[in-house]
Amino acid sequence: MAETGKHIVLGITGGIAAYKSLTLIRLFKSHGYEVRVTATRHALEFVTPLTIETLSQNKLYSELFDPTEHRDVQHISMADWADCVVVAPATANIIGKYAHGIADDALSTLLLAAPKPIFIAPAMNDRMFAEPTVQHNIELLRQKGCHIIDPQSGFLACGTTGTGRMEEPENIFTIVHQHLQTPQLLSGKKVMITAGPTYEPIDPVRFIGNHSSGLMGFSLAEAAAEAGADVTLVTGPTQLATRHPRITRVDVTTAQQMFDQCMAIAEQQDIMIMSAAVADFTPEQTAPEKIKKTSDHLDLHLVKTKDILATIGQQKRPDQFLVGFALETENEKANALKKLHTKNADLIVLNSLRTEGAGFRTQTNKVLMITRDEQTFESELKDKKEIARDIIHLVFNLTQTQSH
Repeated sequence: MAETGKHIVLGITGGIAAYKSLTLIRLFKSHGYEVRVTATRHALEFVTPLTIETLSQNKLYSELFDPTEHRDVQHISMADWADCVVVAPATANIIGKYAHGIADDALSTLLLAAPKPIFIAPAMNDRMFAEPTVQHNIELLRQKGCHIIDPQSGFLACGTTGTGRMEEPENIFTIVHQHLQTPQLLSGKKVMITAGPTYEPIDPVRFIGNHSSGLMGFSLAEAAAEAGADVTLVTGPTQLATRHPRITRVDVTTAQQMFDQCMAIAEQQDIMIMSAAVADFTPEQTAPEKIKKTSDHLDLHLVKTKDILATIGQQKRPDQFLVGFALETENEKANALKKLHTKNADLIVLNSLRTEGAGFRTQTNKVLMITRDEQTFESELKDKKEIARDIIHLVFNLTQTQSH
């Protein structure tokens, strides 16, 4: 059995899926984790204190005011002890409490006292899970930095089939285990990442934009934060939400706004990853009112936007590391190499629209990474989150080489 030295607090709430939490305890214990459990009163209608304490080899914490506990304040001491908190199953009730800061029992109080990674595995009836208030609460938790382990579709305890079935314990364990074992390669580093499109206004209604969803940049921000970095994410308009508590999000709309925000903080950064799809041109003038359709033609005079990558490349110090992105439709590698050297970047990440399933508005991507000395590293087509981790690992390795 491998010793991880990690501490898990498992929160169990009152749903039929509570029986699966016993398997989760055994999985953590068998991989060398220390496990303490806090359960709601309703959870103990499904699983017994004796079973929980036997499997976890620790006393169950279920009463906020336990007269047998005189040593310390339990919800604070457990929060301090934990490396992370896993709530599985998480009912709509506990999700709503935590989302709105309600602390009226042992588990909800502990959650508010734990500034640690928190994993939430919802489990409930499919109609409850789809209810807008529940979805809103889940989104609030995402914005707080919680890791939501989405439920699966399947046969539910109420006799129906739908989405609400708690993820299997083996998969929950894998997600948490991988997170806790992620090397803190960028601990203490400040990383600036740009993401998404920019919108260049034509009038108060219309704009010039592109198809970027921002997913690649957001995935990079999450990967860098998981690797220990303090991340500032400067993002154009997008529906995506940040999750990790070490990410500071700055929202902008136009290329000029993104330029201003980046230049304001660039000097303090160790690593800068410019993955946004910034507009190259913007209307010279923005009409103050909506332009009416009074003719068959509309002539727009466009001017170049400020080149964020090039400007940072000109000003960066030798101890700073700069990553650029290139999206090409022809002569991909040649154009990417030109961009790498003319913008004084240390690494260029080439996207091609020629690969099906890669590029804008897809969950997957395939990239070619080219270093300053023109070494190349090509990825397979895979999830953008995995691509992001690959990029972060390569950046770390290159910065280590650069520092020596």
